[in-house]
Amino acid sequence: MSKKNAGKTIDRRLSVAPMMGWTDRHDRYFLRLISPNALLYTVMLTTGALIHGKKLEILEYSPEEHPVALQLGGADPRDLAHCAKLGEQYGYDEINLNCGCPSDRVQNGNFGACLMAKPALVADCVDAMRQAVSIPVTVKTRIGIDEQDSYGFLTDFIGASAERGCGVFIIHARKAWLNGLSPAENRTIPPLRYDIVHQLKHDFPQLTFVLNGGIKTLDGVRAGLAETDGVMIGREAYQNPYFLAEIEREVFGTPSVRTREEIMDAMMPYIARCLGDGVLLKDITRHLLGLYNGLPGARKWRQVLSREAYKPAANENVVMEALKQVEL
Repeated sequence: MSKKNAGKTIDRRLSVAPMMGWTDRHDRYFLRLISPNALLYTVMLTTGALIHGKKLEILEYSPEEHPVALQLGGADPRDLAHCAKLGEQYGYDEINLNCGCPSDRVQNGNFGACLMAKPALVADCVDAMRQAVSIPVTVKTRIGIDEQDSYGFLTDFIGASAERGCGVFIIHARKAWLNGLSPAENRTIPPLRYDIVHQLKHDFPQLTFVLNGGIKTLDGVRAGLAETDGVMIGREAYQNPYFLAEIEREVFGTPSVRTREEIMDAMMPYIARCLGDGVLLKDITRHLLGLYNGLPGARKWRQVLSREAYKPAANENVVMEALKQVEL
């Protein structure tokens, strides 16, 4: 069960956001082949799912994914402490508390973004998790919710958890509307306010702030790193995953990132192993669709994978056929 984590200080200059339905273990394995140094996050796992579900199935991952963080959704300090301990036992490098998701399902559970209105409770949750584990406990949040979007509201929220020992905050630089906007709309309609995150870093220099939201270019990465301690890439890392290779070279100076062909060479044994374990091909290949974005054959690559990988007997031959569409 336990996978020993690296035990090293986490480099937070580049991370990939937790994205529901997207950043599962297969996607993280794939992204690690592209970027050796990015910090990867699980999808949000609720305390209820971990306490009452199949822990091994939910928490299992490949050791190659390190550094990898477990994001939790919940609002009960005892439950969160229990789940944080499970995460540590499974070898995760960090435990992150979701205080930014605005979905109705999350709100019905009284966690996610609505926790921003309860800074004392969040601080209690942070403290309980920190008492339970020796790995970092961090918070991912927004810059505000609904009409509670003043800078003072945000600093009160940050300050309460900082006083209980949280030293790392990942800030999605948009407020969230808990009513009236869908989760997708909450990722695009509220305006980005990078200046607020910059101000947080100026006012709390002892804390670590990672900027999240709308970063899609190297210039955006450079600008974020000039003002904060790290950048977190969201949808762009999924829709255009090879963007991470550009950032890897830029940020970490990695001299020889894998080519797309080398990434797929490395993926094939993983795919074969997973198929042998009963994983369906579509559950892996859906994450690969954007690898060749902008290159000749990219459309046919997507078409072959989308059409063939969902068939009952789909195997590695589907991927090999798709690769023929992009061979130069």
